[in-house]
Amino acid sequence: MKNAMAKPNMALEKVPMPERDPKERATCFEEVAMGYTPEMAMEEATRCLNCKAKPCVAGCPVGVRIPEFIQQMAAGNFLEAYQIITSTNSLPAVCGRVCPQESQCEGKCVRGKKGQPVGIGRLERFAADYAREHGNLQAKPVAPNGHKVAVVGGGPAGLTCAGDLARLGYQVTIFEAFQVAGGVLMYGIPEFRLPKSIVQKEVKTLEELGVEIRPNMVIGKILSIDELMEDGYEAVFVGSGAGLPRFMGIPGESLVGVCSANEYLTRINLMKGYREEYDTPVIKSKAVAVVGGGNVAMDAARSALRMGAEHVYIVYRRSEAEMPARKEEVHHAKEEGVEFLNLNNPVEILGDEKTGRVNGMKCIKMELGEPDESGRRRPVAIPGSEYVLDVDTVIMSIGTSPNPLIRTTTAGLEANKRGCLIVNEDTMQTTKDGVYAGGDAVTGAATVILAMGAGKKAAASIDEYIKAKA
Repeated sequence: MKNAMAKPNMALEKVPMPERDPKERATCFEEVAMGYTPEMAMEEATRCLNCKAKPCVAGCPVGVRIPEFIQQMAAGNFLEAYQIITSTNSLPAVCGRVCPQESQCEGKCVRGKKGQPVGIGRLERFAADYAREHGNLQAKPVAPNGHKVAVVGGGPAGLTCAGDLARLGYQVTIFEAFQVAGGVLMYGIPEFRLPKSIVQKEVKTLEELGVEIRPNMVIGKILSIDELMEDGYEAVFVGSGAGLPRFMGIPGESLVGVCSANEYLTRINLMKGYREEYDTPVIKSKAVAVVGGGNVAMDAARSALRMGAEHVYIVYRRSEAEMPARKEEVHHAKEEGVEFLNLNNPVEILGDEKTGRVNGMKCIKMELGEPDESGRRRPVAIPGSEYVLDVDTVIMSIGTSPNPLIRTTTAGLEANKRGCLIVNEDTMQTTKDGVYAGGDAVTGAATVILAMGAGKKAAASIDEYIKAKA
């Protein structure tokens, strides 16, 4: 590979990412974005100005040394770039695919002031994929320091915390409720956005570092937090996520054909419901309404298309401008044929009296009023605008909250009114000594990278805590 630095590339737009044709991809679960070639990656990397202030690093919750890795990319030193990324980020192939870079690292990029920002996420993905395919990068365990830490939950927060502690010499055990580690990366995000083989490669890297993963361990049922500490774990990190779905409380939600996006995606992703050789039962639908406007709603809608639905609607009570989903996900959904019914809200789900199955959804049209506490304009119903949407399946994607199991079985562990664990935001310590928490268990449903940032912060605090006690 080259060592000399290339000339700065002042192109206003990113090097385009190759993608599968919308008509083809709407019928299969193959990954949509196909990744850069080495030449594309080097070309995009030369758009980086290597700013002294490094605003992109400040925008990254895990502090990836972005200009440094990109300079190595521009020189063609892809494995060196990967090593720089992984000095602070345990899951680069994941982050390169699912992070909302537009509101974080790329949102701070100077190049974005007069054009598009540098494609930091695309470059991170390329470096991770290249290293996986071309590098002999088996991680080596660090000499043990004699201390044990338990991590509850093998999602992004838990994996990050475990990886950082393992690199400091801790004996780390992840207690995972499902049969495989990965959390939302395995059960929530579809294969066409994040191939599961990539998630498991990242997990394997942690195991190579010495992290033990114990699947099918529901903490709060099989063992309690207190029992873990009695078993010699000097600290516990709770990264159990937010897997408890919310519903609207409208008539008809108990009908056959209504489910949460969480359940729908888990059946398809973790339980491989999209593959014929698996017997996982998944609702067979002709017309699907997905209620909500976040990334999970987009994932559910796009999955429904791939599962054979003829019509898929996103029903969202605000306008597209207020939609929390990434613009890229909305764009992809539209390309694939998802129909958007913005400024519409369900008021009742209708069903067949004999079968108890969904046969329609009554909606009301909305308009935007004054801003609410979130800063977005409040949706207001338009009287007399009700109509019936002809659907046979309704998927609710209006948010999730943490499962109450851990907090209700652990004395001294306090939560707020939303069921989220209360922590010191500087240290991620909970109200119980020696117990730390982060990710969706603390914030409610949020992004992968924010969960990773919390796991990273908690690992540093746990290290300080155990050293202070030694």
